[in-house]
Amino acid sequence: MHRQQYALVAAVVAGVVAGSVALVPVPASAHPFGDPQTIAVAFDSQRADIVRVTWRVGGPDDLTLLGVSLGLLPRDRIHADGTVDVQYTDPGVIGAAAAFTGYLLNRVTVTDGSQACTATVEPVRALALKGATAVYTCPGPVATASVAVRMLTDLNPAYKTLATGPAGQRFVYDSGTDTHDWTPTGASAPGGTSLGRSAAVQLAVVIGGLLLAAAFVVAVARKVRRRQVAA
Repeated sequence: MHRQQYALVAAVVAGVVAGSVALVPVPASAHPFGDPQTIAVAFDSQRADIVRVTWRVGGPDDLTLLGVSLGLLPRDRIHADGTVDVQYTDPGVIGAAAAFTGYLLNRVTVTDGSQACTATVEPVRALALKGATAVYTCPGPVATASVAVRMLTDLNPAYKTLATGPAGQRFVYDSGTDTHDWTPTGASAPGGTSLGRSAAVQLAVVIGGLLLAAAFVVAVARKVRRRQVAA
């Protein structure tokens, strides 16, 4: 093909890509300050009434911001330009404070049906690396745990939380969707979605569209070339 024909192919493929971006789930976008925080939901293999939720912060500046908001760190650690003065002692100060465990239990809750599960926080060690784990005891064996996560969204509604559960379950919490149902076996909960399968299907559709578009443009270009040669 001539250089102009190659340019035509590239332009069409680029247009297909641009039009397909909305179909591909963007990897959980990070909140404005860095990597997203995470949540891991686990069911106890020995006790069917226990659910464990482990929270890990996204970045050290997020933890310092939280410490300041809870009154555990001085306010001058946040500068006028928005930068944060992070110190290596911050995780220890925050993790040892009752204000932090109270905040965690207030912002992460678990219900079994319409009944709330009572919670305690395990001793926090190495908060920045290992996170903090809350143990929820429900009124009876849990078939579906409704877990609400609102960590840090009171500081900025743009915060998101990447969550994982048994058997590959995944979900992205944000300020608009702060509750999701989890099951011990990974079976779809009522109203639940499988983001992994959805992403794979949508990606396959996009790739297929690109290939078809490229093949169509190449065929048209060859036909045009043949007409030019015949003329």
